Amino acid sequence: RTTRAASARRMIWSAVIILVGALVLPLSGYVYVAMSDAVAEPSAAEQQTNPRANYWRAVREGYDGYTAASGPYTTNVLIQNGGQNWRQLRNGPVAGILPWLLAIVVLALGLFALWRGRIRLDHPPSGRTVPRWSLNERVLHWYTAVLFIILAISGLSLLIGRAVLIPLLGLNGFGAYAAVAIALHNYLGPFFVVGVLLEIVAWARHALPEPSDWQWFKQGGGFFGRGKHPHAGRVNAGEKYLTFWLGLVVLGIAVSVTGLVLDFPNFGQTRETMQLANLVHGIAGVIWTALMLGHMYLGSVAMEGTLDAMTKG
Repeated sequence: RTTRAASARRMIWSAVIILVGALVLPLSGYVYVAMSDAVAEPSAAEQQTNPRANYWRAVREGYDGYTAASGPYTTNVLIQNGGQNWRQLRNGPVAGILPWLLAIVVLALGLFALWRGRIRLDHPPSGRTVPRWSLNERVLHWYTAVLFIILAISGLSLLIGRAVLIPLLGLNGFGAYAAVAIALHNYLGPFFVVGVLLEIVAWARHALPEPSDWQWFKQGGGFFGRGKHPHAGRVNAGEKYLTFWLGLVVLGIAVSVTGLVLDFPNFGQTRETMQLANLVHGIAGVIWTALMLGHMYLGSVAMEGTLDAMTKG
């Protein structure tokens, strides 16, 4: 039994390390990229003395001209100023700063694991179990969880891939990888939306506020002390308000709606709508991924017996 337990722990930690590496290691390339961009960026004085600068500033004002483009989007405009603003926001704060939140979360979880260690049961397992999650609920959970991991990795690759992965894979290598990542992200996205909606419908009744929730937060969920564990009920307050309401409902719906807007541009939405949806999708997706890193750690290796809830019910 001891050998099997040790083998299971090694498998779990290996999976965690691979997942964390896939999500976080590409961020290390930003140190080099940021330094290179700072060196290559022209100064304000150089931009003012550029003889073509005033011309392109006028073009960005959106004056009408003639283009051969046709369709429901902006035509007869050489440069759409909103697109330039979207690019600066997308390649700046959204792709250049926000993904570091993932590194901060992983570092915090690592420090917490070193300080607290794995939280053990107060008494050895008695062998008696209490059913908590049905088979249908567990299948729904893993269906959505697997899709979430695939979409998170592929989405991050597309968000920061040009700056981080091209130096590692080369243009041809990144092009081949990006084609697969885009296909997975676009085609699996709608199936993920179905899982999100089904989880909201299935578990909303378990996430309703209760008087004991405040006591759970006051005691830090029992993570920071060695005393008595706070009453949690069927679903603890952290799972309710952070994982369900903030993660699944607020961020999940934001990611789902904006993802569908981006996935089906043939419904006539404007360029401005697509640009706004792209920014919201990226911001909500990164924050949700950071939140789910904590959920995955706490639900797998942080506490003894928690993983059994979604494997054995």
